[in-house]
Amino acid sequence: MGHQIEERLKQELPSITAARELAERFLTETAYRGVREDVLLVVSELVTNALLHGDGPPLLRLSGGASRIRVEVGDSAAELPTPREPGPRDGWGLQVVERLSARWGTSPLDDGKVVWCELVAAVGSAV
Repeated sequence: MGHQIEERLKQELPSITAARELAERFLTETAYRGVREDVLLVVSELVTNALLHGDGPPLLRLSGGASRIRVEVGDSAAELPTPREPGPRDGWGLQVVERLSARWGTSPLDDGKVVWCELVAAVGSAV
């Protein structure tokens, strides 16, 4: 699937900004033709969820190229996320991910889980 990067983030809220910066660089390197802000938003949501509801420092992995990006965020909590009723109290996290992604899901691991999504550039999209 083209390029790939992986980075263990610190278990602190400033990691959300660090993850967005890493994603921005990745999108530039891969010349992603889709809506870059959509990718940055799902990165923010998944990292935020890992920090607030997961366990341990999150692992961010980005892979893809100009037409498709896969975002994966792993943590060491075994409990898989479940979408909640969107709103100010519980946030909009997974609903945002679901709406912006071509597909998304979760993968249990021996030492935790990964929440992933894939975003696809529309045919004819500009950088």
